Amino acid sequence: MYSTQVSRHVRAPRAAVYRALLDAEAVARWRVPEGMSGHVHEFDAREGGRFRVSLTYDAPAGAGKSDAHTDTYHGRFAELVPDETVVEVLEFETADPALRGEMRMTTTLTDADGGTDVVILHEGIPDVVPAADNETGTRMALDNLARLVETDERPV
Repeated sequence: MYSTQVSRHVRAPRAAVYRALLDAEAVARWRVPEGMSGHVHEFDAREGGRFRVSLTYDAPAGAGKSDAHTDTYHGRFAELVPDETVVEVLEFETADPALRGEMRMTTTLTDADGGTDVVILHEGIPDVVPAADNETGTRMALDNLARLVETDERPV
C-alpha cells in the first residue's frame, strides 16, 4: 500500500469547489479521467453517508478493476468540514485480493491567489495500481473540476 498527493490551483472560491465535491451530478462529470465515463449509483453527501461510483473505459482496450472495462468503488464520507475538507473512505468492488482493502481520500481546500488550492491525498492505494496511473487520473479529474467551477457551470 502506498500514498499519492496531487494538487491544483482553481480560480473559484472554496465554497464553489466544496459544492462540486458533494454534488452527485458534478462528481459524475469531474471525477472522471480522460477516456472514461462516470456513473454515480448512490451518493449521500453527509458524514457517514454512503456513495457508489463506476468509471467505465470508453475504449474496449481499457482494463477495469471490477469487471472487463469498469472500476466500481463504494464507500462513505468519514469527515466533512464545510468549504475546507472532504474525507472519503472507499474500496474497489473486485474479486481480486490484490485490489481489496480500504483506501482514504482526503481533499483539502485552502484560499490562494484569487481562488482555491485543491490537494487530494490518496492513502492505502493497493501496490498493484501503478502510482503514475493514480496521479495522472487525479490530475485529469482536477482539470475537469477546475473547468466546471471556473466557468460556474452548473451540473445538468
